[in-house]
Amino acid sequence: MLQYEVVIGLEVHAQLLTKSKIFCGCSTKFGSPPNTQTCPVCLGLPGVLPVLNREAVNFAIMMALATRSKIEPYCRFARKNYFYPDLPKGYQISQYELPLSTGGYIEIDVNGGIKKIGLTRIHMEEDAGKSIHDGSADTTLVDLNRAGVPLIEIVSEPEIRSPEDSVTYLKKLRETLRYLEICDGNMEEGSFRCDANISIRPVGEKELGTKTEVKNMNSFRFVQKALEYEINRQIEVVSGGGRIIQETRLWDSDRGVTVSMRSKEEAHDYRYFPEPDLVPLEVSTEWQEEVKKKLPELPDEKRERFVQEYEIPEYDAQVLTASKALANYFEESVRDYRSPKSISNWIMGDLLRELKLSGTDIDDSLIRPPHLSKMIKMIDEDVISGKIAKTVFEEMYRTGKDPEAIVQEKGLVQVTDEGEIEKYVSQVIAENPGEAEAYRGGKDKLIGFFVGQVMKLSGGKANPAKVNEILKSMLRG
Repeated sequence: MLQYEVVIGLEVHAQLLTKSKIFCGCSTKFGSPPNTQTCPVCLGLPGVLPVLNREAVNFAIMMALATRSKIEPYCRFARKNYFYPDLPKGYQISQYELPLSTGGYIEIDVNGGIKKIGLTRIHMEEDAGKSIHDGSADTTLVDLNRAGVPLIEIVSEPEIRSPEDSVTYLKKLRETLRYLEICDGNMEEGSFRCDANISIRPVGEKELGTKTEVKNMNSFRFVQKALEYEINRQIEVVSGGGRIIQETRLWDSDRGVTVSMRSKEEAHDYRYFPEPDLVPLEVSTEWQEEVKKKLPELPDEKRERFVQEYEIPEYDAQVLTASKALANYFEESVRDYRSPKSISNWIMGDLLRELKLSGTDIDDSLIRPPHLSKMIKMIDEDVISGKIAKTVFEEMYRTGKDPEAIVQEKGLVQVTDEGEIEKYVSQVIAENPGEAEAYRGGKDKLIGFFVGQVMKLSGGKANPAKVNEILKSMLRG
């Protein structure tokens, strides 16, 4: 049986976080009542003229710079002609033969190594409206609030070889957009959308196979499932002597299958021609340098710096830089108290777990960085034990109170007085004579049992190190 190689290219549409649309002054705010953010320009009424949003161009340049793409000094908008209910003027203003940028790449981790996925182009265009099916078989509603929202389309080379790598690439792309703060990356709301071109070919073959395009994937999980299904479908067709038809398919998440939507249009079917109402765009070196100054530290750079500056493992740095907000939270905590690994452990463990359970973003957490670092300092200074810290943390997460205030209110100060601890130890030994005798007979592991009993008796307040020390001394005696 022939072995097949998978070839995947991804087209990502990212909505830009400008306040107004790309060619008019209408708001881009998500979730407003249908058709309340429209005007003659984005409705495509006769006689109107589009005016290019400079901030949208700035954002597109930022992404091109972040992906090491070549920004073309001269680019031009084009009309892409097609009829669809949510495109009232009958054409979309996009870019065709002269895009904003070409080339560039995204680096992803593949089996512990770095692989570069090349980019074909990044170009600007306007979004279409949204068709809404209300459940009735013969009724479709149209909301044109989204029409004219600025997009960049990021087209990869056909260099991705698996569904898993596709998801890794998409996550890296979204992470970059979010760090730049030019797209919120919300797949459910449609601000980060992906179409996948998939083909198969016998291993060793150089020529690309016939591709299908899969649309309607609004989560990373659905992307992976849709690609897995389509790859298996194509292999079954070809293995059975059939032929792949170039077409557009939709992912049906309820049934877990891709279904045919239409035969794939070729580029000339769109009848592209230069947009007559917009002058060509010249992106000067000075303009590029102006935007470059605004570029933030990007994820890969930040990860590398975290490892070097804070001496934390690469895994920690990977988790902590997953979002710009989380990375900022970590750095602010470390500024208040220089204990990077302890802070990293608490963030990656308790804090992220609680945030996930409550569905809360890091920016909305009631535990602010100064409180977390203060609590960790209290542990290091033996004011509270690690066990008590769990109680303090839970109260901080629930109320946002200062850890010192919580410790005082609840009487959680750690017991370090040796005389007090000796009383606890004496009581535990007296109550467990058999275990004490067994320990003296060589069962050293029973020390853990005794420590647990003392900590329980003290309400978790006894200093664990002193408990160990006093227990061993009194058990030997």
